[in-house]
Amino acid sequence: MKKTLLLLTVFISCQSFSQIAIGANTPVYVKAQVLYVGQNINLAANSNLYLRNNSQLVQGTTGLSANTGTGNMSVYQEGTSDHFDYNYWCSPVGNTAASAINNNFGITQLYQPVTSTASSSAALLPVGSYNGLASPLSIATHWIYKLTIANNYSQWIPVGSTTALAPGEGFTMKGTSGSDQTDPEGTGIVNNPGTGRQRYDFRGKPNDGDIIVAVGANNAATLTGNPYPSALHLNAFLLDPANTAATGVAYFWQQDKNVNSHYLSAYKGGYAAYSPVSIESNGIYTAATFRSYNSNGTVNNDPPTGTSPVVSRKYLPIGQGFLINGITNGTVTFRNAHRIFYKEDNSVSQFEKPAKNTSAIKNGPPVPPSPIPYFKLNTIINKEFTRQLALALVSGATDGVDRGIDAKNMDEDLPNDVAFWIENGNYVIEGVAFDLSKKIPLSVKAATSTTFQFYIPEMVDFDFSQAVYLYDSLDNSYHEITKSTYEVTVAPGTYTDRFKISFTNQTLGKKEDSKTNFFITQDNASKVLKAMNPDNQIMKSFVLYDILGRAVLSKEPLEAEPNYSFSTSGISSGVYIATFLTAENVKITQKVIISNSGR
Repeated sequence: MKKTLLLLTVFISCQSFSQIAIGANTPVYVKAQVLYVGQNINLAANSNLYLRNNSQLVQGTTGLSANTGTGNMSVYQEGTSDHFDYNYWCSPVGNTAASAINNNFGITQLYQPVTSTASSSAALLPVGSYNGLASPLSIATHWIYKLTIANNYSQWIPVGSTTALAPGEGFTMKGTSGSDQTDPEGTGIVNNPGTGRQRYDFRGKPNDGDIIVAVGANNAATLTGNPYPSALHLNAFLLDPANTAATGVAYFWQQDKNVNSHYLSAYKGGYAAYSPVSIESNGIYTAATFRSYNSNGTVNNDPPTGTSPVVSRKYLPIGQGFLINGITNGTVTFRNAHRIFYKEDNSVSQFEKPAKNTSAIKNGPPVPPSPIPYFKLNTIINKEFTRQLALALVSGATDGVDRGIDAKNMDEDLPNDVAFWIENGNYVIEGVAFDLSKKIPLSVKAATSTTFQFYIPEMVDFDFSQAVYLYDSLDNSYHEITKSTYEVTVAPGTYTDRFKISFTNQTLGKKEDSKTNFFITQDNASKVLKAMNPDNQIMKSFVLYDILGRAVLSKEPLEAEPNYSFSTSGISSGVYIATFLTAENVKITQKVIISNSGR
């Protein structure tokens, strides 16, 4: 076993150790690298481990942490610099009490960087003082809260300046005003340029090993976050088979930074949703719908148009907090196996703050993400704000609620809103198995007569030739929303069976197929897809889709012929959907099973 005792000032480049013991009064400086320790770290009295220039600490401990000592690890992270805006945080360190467990954290462990190794204690403004300051760094403890499961309910609990945040418990904190031009690392990036971001120095014993967080039944919310001094593979945590007590979806608070007020009546913000779908994917993200409140606490109808920015979430940076919802009363566990060395680069790892230029350095070659075909549905409501939904085509997804895929609407108190309607609940992300005949219900809510404008602004890995329609059962009409906007004014009420997403502008089935006198079959013996057209109808095109909605075979234009045949010898075995488009833009579809097993 390799156990290293460090007694002098040491500068570490990328290194791996079985264990590390840092002697008393010893500084260790890690610059722009990953420090990997296979087991525990002992930080003797007055020792310091500095992680600088985006360095990270990764440990390989299984089970509970065995880190010991009363020394400090120091790591930087940046949040918003606006003293009106919240960030959701989760500390990578605990206090330095002599113990072999992860310790609680308090705001007293936040510092203002002065040099690459020296920092000044932040001033803690008492409850009732609202405005934080960049220099000298002053934090308004009035806004420090945690959201935990207490008595089986999600409860916001004031924390203030106490050391009352257990490992893995997230907390809210507002930013600062003013500026701080100190450049402690010599990188040209100052603590606070006056707009955008505020740098904090977290100091304490590094969190490590299993960190357990309680969750509650019936979608009760818990504020948690990345509890480690390294990036967190968010997909691995959310989809961990041992964490089935939660829904497998993360939610992030986003706030309109143009609103400068502490009053609830002026707030414009909401929760963005992130569904991982699979370990390898980059996930699916829907932006928050900004909202505002009246003085009595009810939501008003005067938020800004548009949605909040899209933020990268797959590899979660140090300190980033988020909400999770419970399925049952139980726990979820963060593990060292969920940790990864990945520097913030604004592509798949980004803290909730304005972007800055950083380089992407990963722990090994990147794993190609699994493509997930999806599109986003934006709905402008009363020309005041936008609700964004995402529909993913996922093989194996059900029409019910699927863990790690379907994301519940966390802003259900909006008076006018749109969502997917799944198992009598409102969702902002839905995954379904592709089927041209499927109609996907929406829930539309209007407190007063409300105008909704539906359109699709974005498609990813989706067949762009595939039309998407909004079906309105009121007049049995179909409206293509991939190329134009459908606007409709709705009377007050809640509608869960009126509007649906459809991939065709008619009901598919034997009735329509028999009317066209057109027949599609798959001949697996000869590996040919055949179609009989005895009426010699004019056909514009043919497309064969896989179950994810991707075109695997196509041809256009087609002649008016009595028979068509297409080789399927190079296509993988599976279920496919054959689609012919007539000169009158009528789709004729048939589900076929291709078997190329050679038997």
